Amino acid sequence: MLLNVGPQHPSTHGVFRLVLRIDGEIIREATPVIGYLHRGTEKLAEDLTYTQIIPYTDRMDYVNAMNNNHAVVLAVEKLMGLEIPERAEYLRVIVTELNRVASHMVWFGTYLLDIGAMSPFLYAFKDREKIVELFNELCGARLTYNYMRVGGVKWDAPEGWLQKVKDLIPYLRSQHREYMDFVGGNEIFHARVQGVGRYDAGTAVQYGLSGPGLRCTGVKRDLRTGGESYSIYDRFDFDVPTSTEGDCKARFFLRMEEILQSLSIVEQALEGIPEGPVMAKVPRVLRPPDGEVYAAVENPRGELGVHLVSKGKDKPWRIHWKRPSFSNLQILPRLLEGENVANLIAILGAVDIVLGDVDA
Repeated sequence: MLLNVGPQHPSTHGVFRLVLRIDGEIIREATPVIGYLHRGTEKLAEDLTYTQIIPYTDRMDYVNAMNNNHAVVLAVEKLMGLEIPERAEYLRVIVTELNRVASHMVWFGTYLLDIGAMSPFLYAFKDREKIVELFNELCGARLTYNYMRVGGVKWDAPEGWLQKVKDLIPYLRSQHREYMDFVGGNEIFHARVQGVGRYDAGTAVQYGLSGPGLRCTGVKRDLRTGGESYSIYDRFDFDVPTSTEGDCKARFFLRMEEILQSLSIVEQALEGIPEGPVMAKVPRVLRPPDGEVYAAVENPRGELGVHLVSKGKDKPWRIHWKRPSFSNLQILPRLLEGENVANLIAILGAVDIVLGDVDA
């Protein structure tokens, strides 16, 4: 029989539809249907100035707006050859890593809710709220931040804000330990996710996966490290967690470990942040030279890339986003084939998609 999951299903985390062909409780074929949230962001950007594009990126991966902002301004800065003030670079790292923590908290809470546990969702959102309140103080918004600018950031941190961030880190670490005590050692949770949705490194690479969806197979690729490093990430000491299991359980524990690594980066950035300006000297009207460039950042779901083509005008000739949620979703039909229907949501949730990032 044919079975529709979504587009109204609460565990699809957005307007996403799966058409299943099932034999009893076994999935024989799964066809994802996307595009319900498509707003034509790339085409709209061709009629917007570079600064006007930034708020549109907030609405793609809407639980991770800071990293979206970072990707597009990084592309323009790369094309223009801009040098960014030190303080702005540190502020960018602080806010993007805090946003990574907040994003993983959303995933942690909703994933456990999807597979039948309600309390972790309440804990996670209570603690995420503290990060959201800090962002609200910094840029006047709770979700769509529009904080970064080509050449730096919109505003410096208000007085006392950096100290508030510093005071929050120990609290978030203690809560992380509580999450792990609460869920990480729960034998029912382990039984629910261990060995489910498994794939190997070759398959991950073949499907173009990135982020935790790639690193859970043992491939240690993170754009913040090595030859692909951007911004000032090469100044910080942090680990890139990997696993070789390639299942839902591995993806869960990787994301939880990434929260701790991000907190460590924020702590180091707070210690080293210098005084100074937060914006480079850029013209009021930005006109990057003719050419094309690709810039990418490591967002919580993987590689978020921007391919920008300029004809020397104040608006891009063409702009295209490589969106990790869209790329990572491609493996879903293969993972679901032959699986029990009961494991569908556990597998989909572990991919960690945001529909604004799938459809753009």
